[in-house]
Amino acid sequence: MTVYDLAGAEGDAPTRRPTLGRVKMLLVLLVCASPVIASYLTYFLIKPDGRTNYGSLIVPTRSIPTVDLHRLDGQVVPAPALKGQWLLVAVGPAACDGACEKRLFAQRQLREMLGRERERLEKLWFVTDDAKPSPTLLAALLAPPEVTLLRYPRQALTQWLTPEPGQQLEDHLYLVDPMGEWMMRFPVEFDPAKVKRDIDRLLRAASSWDRAGR
Repeated sequence: MTVYDLAGAEGDAPTRRPTLGRVKMLLVLLVCASPVIASYLTYFLIKPDGRTNYGSLIVPTRSIPTVDLHRLDGQVVPAPALKGQWLLVAVGPAACDGACEKRLFAQRQLREMLGRERERLEKLWFVTDDAKPSPTLLAALLAPPEVTLLRYPRQALTQWLTPEPGQQLEDHLYLVDPMGEWMMRFPVEFDPAKVKRDIDRLLRAASSWDRAGR
């Protein structure tokens, strides 16, 4: 552009600046998100051995709502504070029946099966009512490595997590990624080895941008 061109372009500058700013912002967001996008492309699209995922992929993923949750002692925990770790989520009322206890035990075992990668996965139980779990169950859940227990009213939770058709919300384990995106739901009667395989693959795909801890 010549000196003469600059003089004629001054009137257009204010119009172009907002557009340029938006373009720059989008580029920054794209650069920041590129490792995440690449990891999901690896998992979702690149399947050289013809493999398929065992759990049901949630497409599009669903962001964790901006709501306040509560620990059993009443302490407030903003739901977005859960971001930064993979979450293996169980759901149910405090009066945990046999099927509920089985899921919680499987949740613990699945984390241990991950070996050295287990620190990247947090066990989470959304308690859907105001009651308190039995002392025996509570002691088992709080034994290291403890389960994170948070109250999340069932009706509100169904706005985020949903079961398979014909199933109840409490029947599944759900997987949430470190960005707070619900992205997978496991079958009601699941094979632990196949669930572990899915989680292993996701952890490997995300290894370039995800680390243990928040």
